[in-house]
Amino acid sequence: MSFFPAIRRSMPGCAWIALAACSIDPQPGHVFEPPNVLLILADDLGYSDIGAFGGEIRTPTLDRLARDGIRFTQFHTTAKCFPSRAALLTGLYPEQVGMDETAQSQISAGTTIAAALRQAGYRTYMVGKHHATDHPMDLGFDRYVGLRDGAANHFNPGTVARPGEPVPARKAEMAPAGRWWCFDRDCMQGYVPPERDFYSTDFYTDKALEYLADAQSQGAPFFMYLSYQAPHDPLHAWPEDIEPYLPVYTKGFEAIAGARYERQRATGVLDDRYPRSAPVFGDFASLGPAERSEEVRRMAVYAAMTDRLDQGLARIVRFLETSDELENTLIVFASDNGASAERVWVQGTTREIGSGHAIGSVGRWASLGANWANVSNTPFRWFKNYSYAGGTASPLIAHWPAGIGTPGRIVHSTAHLIDIFPTLLEVSGAIYPARTPGGEPSPPLEGVSLGPALASEIPLARDMPVFQRWQRGRMVRTERWKLLSWTETGKTPEDGAWELYDMQNDRTETTDVAAEFPEVVVELGAAYDAWIARVKPSL
Repeated sequence: MSFFPAIRRSMPGCAWIALAACSIDPQPGHVFEPPNVLLILADDLGYSDIGAFGGEIRTPTLDRLARDGIRFTQFHTTAKCFPSRAALLTGLYPEQVGMDETAQSQISAGTTIAAALRQAGYRTYMVGKHHATDHPMDLGFDRYVGLRDGAANHFNPGTVARPGEPVPARKAEMAPAGRWWCFDRDCMQGYVPPERDFYSTDFYTDKALEYLADAQSQGAPFFMYLSYQAPHDPLHAWPEDIEPYLPVYTKGFEAIAGARYERQRATGVLDDRYPRSAPVFGDFASLGPAERSEEVRRMAVYAAMTDRLDQGLARIVRFLETSDELENTLIVFASDNGASAERVWVQGTTREIGSGHAIGSVGRWASLGANWANVSNTPFRWFKNYSYAGGTASPLIAHWPAGIGTPGRIVHSTAHLIDIFPTLLEVSGAIYPARTPGGEPSPPLEGVSLGPALASEIPLARDMPVFQRWQRGRMVRTERWKLLSWTETGKTPEDGAWELYDMQNDRTETTDVAAEFPEVVVELGAAYDAWIARVKPSL
Protein backbone atom coordinates (compact mmCIF):
# COMPACT_ATOMS: atom_id res chain seq x y z
CA MET A 1 0.00 0.00 0.00
CA SER A 2 1.27 3.44 -0.89
CA PHE A 3 0.52 6.51 1.19
CA PHE A 4 0.86 8.76 -1.88
CA PRO A 5 -2.04 8.02 -4.25
CA ALA A 6 -2.98 11.70 -4.53
CA ILE A 7 0.34 13.00 -5.84
CA ARG A 8 -0.64 13.75 -9.42
CA ARG A 9 -0.48 16.56 -11.90
CA SER A 10 -2.69 17.46 -14.81
CA MET A 11 -1.04 16.10 -17.95
CA PRO A 12 -2.30 15.30 -21.45
CA GLY A 13 -1.05 11.73 -21.25
CA CYS A 14 1.25 9.34 -19.45
CA ALA A 15 4.60 11.11 -19.76
CA TRP A 16 6.34 8.41 -17.76
CA ILE A 17 4.79 5.45 -19.57
CA ALA A 18 8.01 3.44 -19.19
CA LEU A 19 7.73 3.56 -15.41
CA ALA A 20 6.15 0.80 -13.41
CA ALA A 21 4.89 3.56 -11.13
CA CYS A 22 2.94 5.36 -13.85
CA SER A 23 -0.74 4.68 -13.29
CA ILE A 24 -3.74 6.51 -14.66
CA ASP A 25 -5.94 8.30 -12.15
CA PRO A 26 -9.72 7.72 -12.36
CA GLN A 27 -10.05 11.44 -13.14
CA PRO A 28 -9.41 11.94 -16.89
CA GLY A 29 -6.21 13.80 -17.71
CA HIS A 30 -4.50 13.12 -14.38
CA VAL A 31 -1.63 10.67 -13.94
CA PHE A 32 0.82 9.73 -11.23
CA GLU A 33 4.15 11.48 -11.68
CA PRO A 34 7.05 9.87 -9.81
CA PRO A 35 8.98 12.42 -7.76
CA ASN A 36 12.55 13.36 -8.36
CA VAL A 37 14.77 12.33 -5.46
CA LEU A 38 17.72 14.31 -4.12
CA LEU A 39 19.51 12.40 -1.35
CA ILE A 40 22.10 14.56 0.43
CA LEU A 41 24.62 13.15 2.88
CA ALA A 42 26.94 15.29 4.98
CA ASP A 43 30.11 13.76 6.42
CA ASP A 44 30.70 13.75 10.21
CA LEU A 45 28.11 16.48 10.83
CA GLY A 46 27.02 16.76 14.46
CA TYR A 47 23.41 16.40 15.56
CA SER A 48 23.01 20.04 16.64
CA ASP A 49 25.19 21.83 14.08
CA ILE A 50 22.55 23.13 11.67
CA GLY A 51 20.07 25.82 12.66
CA ALA A 52 17.02 23.56 12.35
CA PHE A 53 18.50 21.31 15.07
CA GLY A 54 19.63 24.10 17.40
CA GLY A 55 22.92 25.26 15.93
CA GLU A 56 24.21 28.80 15.56
CA ILE A 57 25.85 28.01 12.21
CA ARG A 58 24.10 29.82 9.36
CA THR A 59 22.17 27.20 7.39
CA PRO A 60 19.17 29.08 5.96
CA THR A 61 18.60 26.58 3.15
CA LEU A 62 18.46 23.55 5.41
CA ASP A 63 16.37 25.52 7.89
CA ARG A 64 13.90 26.32 5.12
CA LEU A 65 13.74 22.68 4.03
CA ALA A 66 13.05 21.70 7.65
CA ARG A 67 10.44 24.42 8.15
CA ASP A 68 8.58 23.47 4.96
CA GLY A 69 9.20 19.75 5.42
CA ILE A 70 9.64 17.51 8.44
CA ARG A 71 12.43 16.70 10.89
CA PHE A 72 13.20 13.31 12.42
CA THR A 73 14.86 13.50 15.84
CA GLN A 74 15.56 9.78 16.30
CA PHE A 75 17.32 8.92 13.07
CA HIS A 76 20.19 6.44 13.45
CA THR A 77 23.34 5.55 11.52
CA THR A 78 26.05 2.92 11.97
CA ALA A 79 28.36 5.41 13.79
CA LYS A 80 31.01 5.15 11.04
CA CYS A 81 31.38 6.54 7.52
CA PHE A 82 31.72 3.59 5.15
CA PRO A 83 29.26 1.17 6.85
CA SER A 84 26.66 3.94 6.90
CA ARG A 85 27.05 4.57 3.19
CA ALA A 86 26.65 0.89 2.40
CA ALA A 87 23.53 0.63 4.58
CA LEU A 88 22.06 3.72 2.93
CA LEU A 89 22.57 2.47 -0.62
CA THR A 90 21.48 -1.13 -0.07
CA GLY A 91 18.81 -0.99 2.65
CA LEU A 92 20.74 -3.78 4.37
CA TYR A 93 23.05 -3.87 7.35
CA PRO A 94 26.73 -3.45 6.43
CA GLU A 95 27.43 -6.91 7.83
CA GLN A 96 25.22 -8.36 5.11
CA VAL A 97 27.08 -6.68 2.25
CA GLY A 98 30.69 -7.01 3.38
CA MET A 99 31.12 -3.38 4.40
CA ASP A 100 31.32 -3.65 8.20
CA GLU A 101 35.06 -4.01 8.78
CA THR A 102 37.10 -2.01 6.26
CA ALA A 103 36.57 0.57 3.57
CA GLN A 104 39.02 -1.39 1.43
CA SER A 105 36.12 -3.54 0.34
CA GLN A 106 33.07 -3.37 -1.88
CA ILE A 107 29.36 -4.11 -1.69
CA SER A 108 29.22 -7.87 -2.08
CA ALA A 109 25.49 -8.62 -1.86
CA GLY A 110 22.11 -7.04 -2.42
CA THR A 111 21.34 -4.26 -4.84
CA THR A 112 21.12 -0.49 -4.54
CA ILE A 113 18.60 2.32 -4.60
CA ALA A 114 20.17 3.54 -7.83
CA ALA A 115 19.72 0.18 -9.56
CA ALA A 116 16.08 -0.07 -8.49
CA LEU A 117 15.20 3.47 -9.60
CA ARG A 118 17.09 3.19 -12.88
CA GLN A 119 15.09 0.05 -13.61
CA ALA A 120 11.98 2.20 -13.04
CA GLY A 121 13.05 4.79 -15.61
CA TYR A 122 14.96 7.25 -13.45
CA ARG A 123 18.17 8.94 -14.50
CA THR A 124 20.63 8.16 -11.70
CA TYR A 125 23.56 10.33 -10.64
CA MET A 126 26.09 10.27 -7.85
CA VAL A 127 28.35 13.15 -6.86
CA GLY A 128 30.91 13.09 -4.06
CA LYS A 129 32.38 10.63 -1.60
CA HIS A 130 31.74 6.89 -1.99
CA HIS A 131 34.29 5.36 0.45
CA ALA A 132 34.68 1.85 -0.99
CA THR A 133 36.66 0.08 -3.71
CA ASP A 134 33.81 -0.61 -6.11
CA HIS A 135 32.64 1.91 -8.70
CA PRO A 136 29.26 3.65 -8.30
CA MET A 137 28.54 3.16 -12.01
CA ASP A 138 28.63 -0.59 -11.31
CA LEU A 139 26.01 -0.01 -8.61
CA GLY A 140 23.29 1.47 -10.78
CA PHE A 141 24.43 5.06 -11.34
CA ASP A 142 24.41 6.46 -14.88
CA ARG A 143 27.00 9.10 -14.03
CA TYR A 144 29.49 9.53 -11.20
CA VAL A 145 32.10 12.08 -10.24
CA GLY A 146 33.93 12.43 -6.96
CA LEU A 147 36.12 10.90 -4.30
CA ARG A 148 35.72 7.14 -4.58
CA ASP A 149 37.99 6.82 -1.57
CA GLY A 150 38.05 8.00 2.06
CA ALA A 151 38.96 11.38 3.57
CA ALA A 152 41.01 13.74 1.40
CA ASN A 153 42.25 17.30 1.26
CA HIS A 154 39.39 19.63 0.28
CA PHE A 155 41.56 22.12 -1.64
CA ASN A 156 43.98 19.72 -3.32
CA PRO A 157 43.31 15.99 -2.94
CA GLY A 158 46.51 15.16 -4.80
CA THR A 159 50.02 14.28 -3.68
CA VAL A 160 51.97 17.26 -5.03
CA ALA A 161 51.74 20.98 -4.53
CA ARG A 162 50.43 23.36 -7.14
CA PRO A 163 52.69 26.35 -7.96
CA GLY A 164 52.85 28.80 -5.09
CA GLU A 165 51.18 26.45 -2.57
CA PRO A 166 52.52 24.16 0.15
CA VAL A 167 52.36 20.39 -0.24
CA PRO A 168 48.74 19.40 0.43
CA ALA A 169 48.24 17.83 3.84
CA ARG A 170 47.17 14.21 3.48
CA LYS A 171 47.20 10.78 5.13
CA ALA A 172 50.23 9.63 3.16
CA GLU A 173 50.72 6.40 5.11
CA MET A 174 47.15 5.29 4.26
CA ALA A 175 47.33 6.13 0.54
CA PRO A 176 50.95 6.59 -0.60
CA ALA A 177 49.91 7.14 -4.23
CA GLY A 178 46.99 9.37 -3.27
CA ARG A 179 43.25 8.90 -2.95
CA TRP A 180 41.12 7.61 -5.83
CA TRP A 181 39.02 10.09 -7.79
CA CYS A 182 36.64 9.23 -10.63
CA PHE A 183 35.19 11.21 -13.51
CA ASP A 184 32.66 8.70 -14.80
CA ARG A 185 34.86 5.70 -15.75
CA ASP A 186 38.09 7.69 -15.73
CA CYS A 187 39.59 6.98 -12.28
CA MET A 188 42.97 8.08 -10.98
CA GLN A 189 45.01 8.32 -7.81
CA GLY A 190 46.53 11.56 -6.61
CA TYR A 191 44.26 13.88 -8.60
CA VAL A 192 45.60 17.44 -8.54
CA PRO A 193 42.89 19.89 -9.64
CA PRO A 194 44.19 22.40 -12.17
CA GLU A 195 41.82 25.07 -10.84
CA ARG A 196 43.35 27.20 -8.08
CA ASP A 197 39.87 27.82 -6.67
CA PHE A 198 39.06 24.11 -6.35
CA TYR A 199 37.21 23.27 -3.12
CA SER A 200 35.41 19.96 -2.72
CA THR A 201 32.05 21.37 -1.62
CA ASP A 202 31.95 23.89 -4.46
CA PHE A 203 33.08 21.28 -6.98
CA TYR A 204 30.38 18.83 -5.91
CA THR A 205 27.72 21.52 -6.07
CA ASP A 206 28.82 22.53 -9.57
CA LYS A 207 28.73 18.92 -10.76
CA ALA A 208 25.33 18.33 -9.17
CA LEU A 209 23.94 21.31 -11.08
CA GLU A 210 25.51 20.01 -14.29
CA TYR A 211 23.85 16.63 -13.78
CA LEU A 212 20.49 18.21 -12.91
CA ALA A 213 20.61 20.09 -16.19
CA ASP A 214 21.36 16.80 -17.94
CA ALA A 215 18.36 15.15 -16.26
CA GLN A 216 16.13 18.03 -17.33
CA SER A 217 17.24 17.61 -20.93
CA GLN A 218 16.44 13.88 -20.77
CA GLY A 219 12.83 14.50 -19.72
CA ALA A 220 12.93 11.80 -17.04
CA PRO A 221 12.74 11.86 -13.25
CA PHE A 222 16.11 11.88 -11.54
CA PHE A 223 17.68 10.25 -8.53
CA MET A 224 20.73 12.13 -7.32
CA TYR A 225 22.92 11.03 -4.42
CA LEU A 226 24.95 14.09 -3.40
CA SER A 227 27.58 12.98 -0.90
CA TYR A 228 29.56 15.95 0.40
CA GLN A 229 32.88 15.49 2.21
CA ALA A 230 32.14 18.41 4.54
CA PRO A 231 32.57 18.91 7.40
CA HIS A 232 34.86 15.83 7.74
CA ASP A 233 38.47 16.69 8.44
CA PRO A 234 40.81 18.08 7.30
CA LEU A 235 39.25 21.34 8.44
CA HIS A 236 39.42 23.46 5.29
CA ALA A 237 37.37 26.50 4.31
CA TRP A 238 37.59 29.76 2.43
CA PRO A 239 38.87 32.69 4.53
CA GLU A 240 35.74 34.75 3.82
CA ASP A 241 33.59 31.96 5.26
CA ILE A 242 35.79 31.50 8.33
CA GLU A 243 36.10 35.15 9.38
CA PRO A 244 32.51 35.77 10.58
CA TYR A 245 32.66 32.76 12.92
CA LEU A 246 35.86 33.64 14.78
CA PRO A 247 34.11 35.98 17.28
CA VAL A 248 31.27 33.49 17.79
CA TYR A 249 33.35 30.74 19.35
CA THR A 250 35.35 32.89 21.75
CA LYS A 251 32.43 32.20 24.12
CA GLY A 252 33.73 28.68 24.67
CA PHE A 253 32.35 25.16 24.77
CA GLU A 254 29.68 25.43 27.47
CA ALA A 255 28.19 28.70 26.23
CA ILE A 256 27.70 27.31 22.73
CA ALA A 257 26.41 23.90 23.88
CA GLY A 258 24.06 25.40 26.44
CA ALA A 259 22.59 27.83 23.92
CA ARG A 260 22.08 24.99 21.43
CA TYR A 261 20.22 22.92 24.00
CA GLU A 262 17.94 25.81 24.88
CA ARG A 263 17.11 26.41 21.22
CA GLN A 264 16.43 22.71 20.72
CA ARG A 265 13.98 22.79 23.60
CA ALA A 266 12.35 26.04 22.50
CA THR A 267 11.76 24.86 18.94
CA GLY A 268 10.40 21.43 19.88
CA VAL A 269 13.30 19.41 18.50
CA LEU A 270 13.78 18.16 22.05
CA ASP A 271 11.29 17.68 24.88
CA ASP A 272 11.38 16.32 28.43
CA ARG A 273 12.52 12.92 27.13
CA TYR A 274 15.87 14.48 26.21
CA PRO A 275 17.64 15.56 29.41
CA ARG A 276 21.00 17.07 28.59
CA SER A 277 23.81 14.56 29.06
CA ALA A 278 26.83 15.49 31.15
CA PRO A 279 29.35 17.32 28.95
CA VAL A 280 32.75 15.74 28.39
CA PHE A 281 34.41 18.83 26.94
CA GLY A 282 37.02 20.68 28.96
CA ASP A 283 36.97 24.02 30.76
CA PHE A 284 37.50 26.66 28.08
CA ALA A 285 38.52 29.32 30.61
CA SER A 286 41.35 27.13 31.91
CA LEU A 287 43.06 27.05 28.52
CA GLY A 288 45.96 29.35 27.80
CA PRO A 289 45.52 32.14 25.21
CA ALA A 290 47.20 30.17 22.40
CA GLU A 291 45.12 27.06 23.13
CA ARG A 292 41.90 29.10 23.24
CA SER A 293 42.75 30.78 19.94
CA GLU A 294 43.40 27.41 18.30
CA GLU A 295 40.14 25.92 19.62
CA VAL A 296 38.20 28.94 18.38
CA ARG A 297 39.70 28.61 14.93
CA ARG A 298 38.95 24.87 14.75
CA MET A 299 35.28 25.41 15.34
CA ALA A 300 35.15 28.51 13.14
CA VAL A 301 36.56 26.54 10.19
CA TYR A 302 34.18 23.63 10.87
CA ALA A 303 31.26 26.07 10.96
CA ALA A 304 32.45 27.68 7.73
CA MET A 305 32.52 24.26 6.05
CA THR A 306 28.94 23.60 7.10
CA ASP A 307 27.91 27.10 6.04
CA ARG A 308 29.47 26.56 2.61
CA LEU A 309 27.60 23.28 2.21
CA ASP A 310 24.36 25.13 2.87
CA GLN A 311 25.34 27.80 0.33
CA GLY A 312 25.77 25.02 -2.23
CA LEU A 313 22.34 23.62 -1.41
CA ALA A 314 20.88 27.10 -1.90
CA ARG A 315 22.15 27.06 -5.49
CA ILE A 316 20.61 23.65 -6.06
CA VAL A 317 17.25 24.62 -4.58
CA ARG A 318 17.19 27.73 -6.78
CA PHE A 319 17.80 25.55 -9.82
CA LEU A 320 14.93 23.26 -8.85
CA GLU A 321 12.66 26.25 -8.30
CA THR A 322 13.45 27.96 -11.59
CA SER A 323 13.01 24.68 -13.49
CA ASP A 324 9.66 24.02 -11.74
CA GLU A 325 10.97 20.79 -10.21
CA LEU A 326 11.04 21.68 -6.50
CA GLU A 327 7.35 20.92 -5.93
CA ASN A 328 7.76 17.27 -6.89
CA THR A 329 11.30 16.64 -5.68
CA LEU A 330 11.79 14.67 -2.47
CA ILE A 331 14.88 16.09 -0.77
CA VAL A 332 16.35 13.99 2.04
CA PHE A 333 19.24 15.33 4.13
CA ALA A 334 21.24 13.46 6.78
CA SER A 335 24.75 12.83 8.10
CA ASP A 336 26.60 9.52 8.00
CA ASN A 337 27.31 9.59 11.76
CA GLY A 338 27.84 12.01 14.61
CA ALA A 339 30.59 14.60 14.89
CA SER A 340 34.06 13.11 15.19
CA ALA A 341 36.62 13.33 17.98
CA GLU A 342 39.21 11.50 15.87
CA ARG A 343 42.57 13.22 15.43
CA VAL A 344 45.10 12.70 12.63
CA TRP A 345 48.73 12.88 13.71
CA VAL A 346 52.10 12.74 12.04
CA GLN A 347 52.97 9.08 12.45
CA GLY A 348 54.56 8.37 15.83
CA THR A 349 53.74 11.83 17.25
CA THR A 350 50.84 13.84 18.65
CA ARG A 351 51.45 16.65 16.17
CA GLU A 352 48.99 17.41 13.39
CA ILE A 353 50.10 17.03 9.78
CA GLY A 354 51.31 20.40 8.52
CA SER A 355 51.15 21.96 11.98
CA GLY A 356 53.28 24.86 10.79
CA HIS A 357 50.42 26.03 8.57
CA ALA A 358 47.21 27.75 9.63
CA ILE A 359 44.15 25.68 10.51
CA GLY A 360 41.88 25.85 7.50
CA SER A 361 44.61 26.04 4.84
CA VAL A 362 45.71 23.47 2.25
CA GLY A 363 48.94 22.55 4.06
CA ARG A 364 47.33 21.65 7.41
CA TRP A 365 45.32 18.58 8.38
CA ALA A 366 43.46 19.82 11.44
CA SER A 367 40.61 17.96 13.12
CA LEU A 368 37.70 19.15 15.22
CA GLY A 369 38.73 17.27 18.37
CA ALA A 370 36.75 15.94 21.31
CA ASN A 371 35.78 19.26 22.89
CA TRP A 372 33.90 20.71 19.95
CA ALA A 373 32.67 17.30 18.77
CA ASN A 374 30.88 16.93 22.11
CA VAL A 375 29.32 20.37 21.56
CA SER A 376 28.32 19.43 18.01
CA ASN A 377 26.50 16.34 19.25
CA THR A 378 24.46 18.24 21.88
CA PRO A 379 22.49 16.86 23.79
CA PHE A 380 23.97 13.39 23.29
CA ARG A 381 26.95 11.55 24.75
CA TRP A 382 30.23 10.88 23.00
CA PHE A 383 31.05 10.90 19.30
CA LYS A 384 31.44 9.11 15.98
CA ASN A 385 32.37 5.40 16.40
CA TYR A 386 30.44 5.07 19.68
CA SER A 387 27.17 3.17 20.04
CA TYR A 388 25.83 6.01 22.17
CA ALA A 389 23.67 8.55 20.39
CA GLY A 390 26.57 10.94 19.92
CA GLY A 391 27.92 8.41 17.44
CA THR A 392 24.71 7.10 15.90
CA ALA A 393 22.22 9.99 15.89
CA SER A 394 21.90 12.23 12.84
CA PRO A 395 19.63 15.12 11.92
CA LEU A 396 17.20 14.00 9.22
CA ILE A 397 15.20 16.41 7.08
CA ALA A 398 12.67 15.47 4.40
CA HIS A 399 11.19 18.11 2.08
CA TRP A 400 8.63 17.40 -0.63
CA PRO A 401 5.87 19.98 -1.19
CA ALA A 402 3.77 17.62 -3.32
CA GLY A 403 3.97 14.72 -0.92
CA ILE A 404 4.48 15.77 2.68
CA GLY A 405 1.39 16.24 4.79
CA THR A 406 1.32 18.98 7.45
CA PRO A 407 4.75 20.55 6.83
CA GLY A 408 6.75 21.73 9.79
CA ARG A 409 6.20 18.58 11.84
CA ILE A 410 8.81 17.03 14.11
CA VAL A 411 8.80 13.23 14.18
CA HIS A 412 10.21 11.44 17.22
CA SER A 413 9.75 7.87 15.92
CA THR A 414 12.82 5.66 15.51
CA ALA A 415 14.27 5.65 12.00
CA HIS A 416 17.48 4.34 10.44
CA LEU A 417 19.53 4.53 7.25
CA ILE A 418 18.12 1.14 6.20
CA ASP A 419 14.69 2.81 5.98
CA ILE A 420 15.62 5.13 3.12
CA PHE A 421 15.58 2.44 0.40
CA PRO A 422 12.05 1.14 1.18
CA THR A 423 10.86 4.74 1.50
CA LEU A 424 12.11 5.63 -1.97
CA LEU A 425 10.57 2.49 -3.42
CA GLU A 426 7.21 3.50 -2.00
CA VAL A 427 7.24 7.13 -3.09
CA SER A 428 8.52 6.32 -6.59
CA GLY A 429 6.46 3.22 -7.24
CA ALA A 430 9.67 1.41 -8.23
CA ILE A 431 9.93 -2.32 -7.60
CA TYR A 432 12.67 -3.93 -5.55
CA PRO A 433 14.75 -6.03 -7.97
CA ALA A 434 14.18 -9.76 -7.51
CA ARG A 435 17.83 -10.48 -8.21
CA THR A 436 21.13 -8.80 -7.48
CA PRO A 437 23.47 -7.69 -10.29
CA GLY A 438 25.30 -10.97 -9.74
CA GLY A 439 22.14 -12.99 -10.35
CA GLU A 440 21.49 -14.14 -6.80
CA PRO A 441 18.06 -13.67 -5.18
CA SER A 442 17.91 -10.23 -3.55
CA PRO A 443 17.84 -10.42 0.25
CA PRO A 444 14.78 -8.82 1.86
CA LEU A 445 15.23 -5.18 2.80
CA GLU A 446 15.83 -4.72 6.52
CA GLY A 447 14.12 -1.37 7.06
CA VAL A 448 10.61 0.05 6.93
CA SER A 449 9.21 2.81 4.75
CA LEU A 450 9.04 6.25 6.32
CA GLY A 451 6.14 6.95 3.94
CA PRO A 452 3.49 7.05 6.68
CA ALA A 453 5.44 9.73 8.55
CA LEU A 454 5.91 11.77 5.37
CA ALA A 455 2.27 11.67 4.35
CA SER A 456 0.59 12.11 7.73
CA GLU A 457 1.01 11.86 11.47
CA ILE A 458 0.54 8.09 11.41
CA PRO A 459 3.13 6.58 13.81
CA LEU A 460 5.79 4.42 12.25
CA ALA A 461 5.46 0.70 12.96
CA ARG A 462 8.52 -1.53 13.33
CA ASP A 463 8.26 -5.27 13.80
CA MET A 464 11.99 -5.62 14.45
CA PRO A 465 14.45 -3.61 16.53
CA VAL A 466 17.21 -1.62 14.85
CA PHE A 467 20.70 -3.06 15.35
CA GLN A 468 24.23 -1.76 15.11
CA ARG A 469 27.72 -3.22 15.55
CA TRP A 470 30.90 -1.28 14.98
CA GLN A 471 34.42 -1.30 16.38
CA ARG A 472 34.01 -1.82 20.15
CA GLY A 473 30.29 -1.16 20.43
CA ARG A 474 26.90 -2.67 19.65
CA MET A 475 23.28 -1.57 19.99
CA VAL A 476 19.69 -2.79 19.94
CA ARG A 477 17.02 -0.12 19.65
CA THR A 478 13.26 -0.43 20.01
CA GLU A 479 10.78 2.38 20.42
CA ARG A 480 10.91 1.94 24.21
CA TRP A 481 14.43 0.67 24.91
CA LYS A 482 18.04 1.01 23.86
CA LEU A 483 20.46 -1.75 24.81
CA LEU A 484 24.12 -1.01 24.15
CA SER A 485 27.63 -1.90 25.15
CA TRP A 486 31.07 -0.37 24.73
CA THR A 487 34.32 -2.05 25.61
CA GLU A 488 37.99 -1.21 25.81
CA THR A 489 40.59 -1.30 23.04
CA GLY A 490 41.57 -4.75 21.86
CA LYS A 491 38.26 -6.41 22.63
CA THR A 492 35.28 -7.22 20.43
CA PRO A 493 31.84 -5.62 20.77
CA GLU A 494 30.54 -8.87 22.25
CA ASP A 495 32.93 -8.49 25.19
CA GLY A 496 31.14 -5.39 26.44
CA ALA A 497 28.67 -5.41 29.34
CA TRP A 498 25.13 -4.44 28.39
CA GLU A 499 23.70 -1.11 29.46
CA LEU A 500 19.98 -0.37 29.15
CA TYR A 501 18.31 3.01 28.62
CA ASP A 502 14.62 3.87 28.76
CA MET A 503 13.88 5.79 25.58
CA GLN A 504 10.45 6.71 26.92
CA ASN A 505 12.04 9.03 29.47
CA ASP A 506 15.76 9.22 28.73
CA ARG A 507 16.64 9.49 25.05
CA THR A 508 20.03 10.97 25.86
CA GLU A 509 21.14 7.84 27.72
CA THR A 510 21.94 9.42 31.07
CA THR A 511 20.77 6.63 33.41
CA ASP A 512 21.56 2.94 32.98
CA VAL A 513 18.52 0.91 34.14
CA ALA A 514 19.86 -2.57 33.28
CA ALA A 515 19.73 -3.64 36.95
CA GLU A 516 16.07 -2.60 37.22
CA PHE A 517 14.92 -4.43 34.09
CA PRO A 518 17.04 -7.60 33.78
CA GLU A 519 14.32 -9.34 31.78
CA VAL A 520 14.54 -6.63 29.09
CA VAL A 521 18.32 -7.02 28.94
CA VAL A 522 17.91 -10.77 28.44
CA GLU A 523 15.23 -10.37 25.78
CA LEU A 524 17.03 -7.72 23.74
CA GLY A 525 20.39 -9.40 24.22
CA ALA A 526 18.93 -12.56 22.72
CA ALA A 527 17.54 -10.51 19.84
CA TYR A 528 21.05 -9.15 19.20
CA ASP A 529 22.56 -12.63 19.30
CA ALA A 530 20.01 -13.87 16.77
CA TRP A 531 20.57 -10.84 14.54
CA ILE A 532 24.36 -11.05 14.46
CA ALA A 533 24.20 -14.80 13.81
CA ARG A 534 21.94 -14.09 10.84
CA VAL A 535 23.78 -11.14 9.26
CA LYS A 536 27.35 -12.24 10.06
CA PRO A 537 27.36 -16.02 10.45
CA SER A 538 31.14 -16.11 10.06
CA LEU A 539 31.65 -14.28 13.37
